[in-house]
Amino acid sequence: MESAGVILALHSPVMGAEITKEGFVLNVGGAEPVQVSCRVLVNAAGLGAQGFARHLKGLDVKTIPPQVLAKGNYFSLSGRSPFQMLIYPLPVLGSSGLHASCDLSGRVRFGPDVEWVDHIDYRVDPLREPQFAASIRRYWPGLPEGALQPDYSGVRPKIARGSPHDTDFMLQTVHDHKIPNLINLYGIESPGLTSSLALAEEVATHLLP
Repeated sequence: MESAGVILALHSPVMGAEITKEGFVLNVGGAEPVQVSCRVLVNAAGLGAQGFARHLKGLDVKTIPPQVLAKGNYFSLSGRSPFQMLIYPLPVLGSSGLHASCDLSGRVRFGPDVEWVDHIDYRVDPLREPQFAASIRRYWPGLPEGALQPDYSGVRPKIARGSPHDTDFMLQTVHDHKIPNLINLYGIESPGLTSSLALAEEVATHLLP
């Protein structure tokens, strides 16, 4: 990105923003607070997208969709892996199911499940182990007792709890909020990383030449 002229500013939280006749003004915090002006603004803040939009003065809050947090927990397998490839069971509402995946060291993790939460918390509850074990034994009946241990979790920013086909990937343009050169990306959850280039191409079609 930097070789293409991008300036990467870490530890620089946007504390607020305002729509002006020339474009946008962002109030950036951090060790050295500063104001940044721009003609085009792309809100791709993931879990923070709705929060940023609510602090953008001049944006109609009615255009901001609700945020639903879907926590995905993972448990890892202690011992030798029985699999040589990824294992994907049938998906469930809000998730691709408790699939088995291997990291570069050969460790196996199972997940994610779906835990609807009202705040971000990355701790994995050990009491979810029986649910994991029951789901895994549907495709691996030989899972030993006590072989699962809490691993890690992630939180996905959905916009509804309905069908998995209409609860993510909302791209808002001037046609939605009436503000030129503002792109809001909501609900860019887990598949957003692997779809990032396609999303970027779509965003680029709505920007100034």
